[in-house]
Amino acid sequence: MRESGRPSAPLMPANPSLARAIEKAGYFPGVVGEAVEDALGDEPVTAHLVHQETTFDSDEVRRHLTVLALTPTRLLVAHTDDHPAGEEFPTATATTSVEVVPITALRSVVLARVVAEPAVHVPGSTPFEAVLTLSWGAVSRVDLEPASCSDPDCDADHGYTGTLGADDLSVRLSAAAEGPELVAQAVAFARDVARLVGRGGGSR
Repeated sequence: MRESGRPSAPLMPANPSLARAIEKAGYFPGVVGEAVEDALGDEPVTAHLVHQETTFDSDEVRRHLTVLALTPTRLLVAHTDDHPAGEEFPTATATTSVEVVPITALRSVVLARVVAEPAVHVPGSTPFEAVLTLSWGAVSRVDLEPASCSDPDCDADHGYTGTLGADDLSVRLSAAAEGPELVAQAVAFARDVARLVGRGGGSR
């Protein structure tokens, strides 16, 4: 699913490492790079993570690309999906959405590490799986269910009860699927975000 046509201008000359990661993913790099570059402006990227996920929908293969980029003041989250012809448009299309979150708005940074043979684990070695979860409270989810009382014979209407939670962003990577290098990069990215949040979001 690489783009065809004439070569475009180099992606993000101010952030070559991120540009190389997007190019390496090979998933419409011109589309993804343009959207990310527009959102970044002239801010330097201090850390990044590019993750491609493949899913199977009936008889079709779908790919989804997530780009996380950290600057001294912001977290950029970009999602790209492709759509075959005939779903909404007569030709194949790709949709890229970019959200820019101030570091000061981040509520939590969670990194779950899965290690093999924990009894002989060597500190500093790369886990075989990592799940990075970020929350900034942009969208909340309400889960409702009918309320009840402790009386098993009661048939009164007690209304509803529910819980309010945030829709988090989770990225799961495994050494078997994405390779240990990308898992290690996810661990380093989580560390960089956590440190910046701990310092109050850098310069304001």
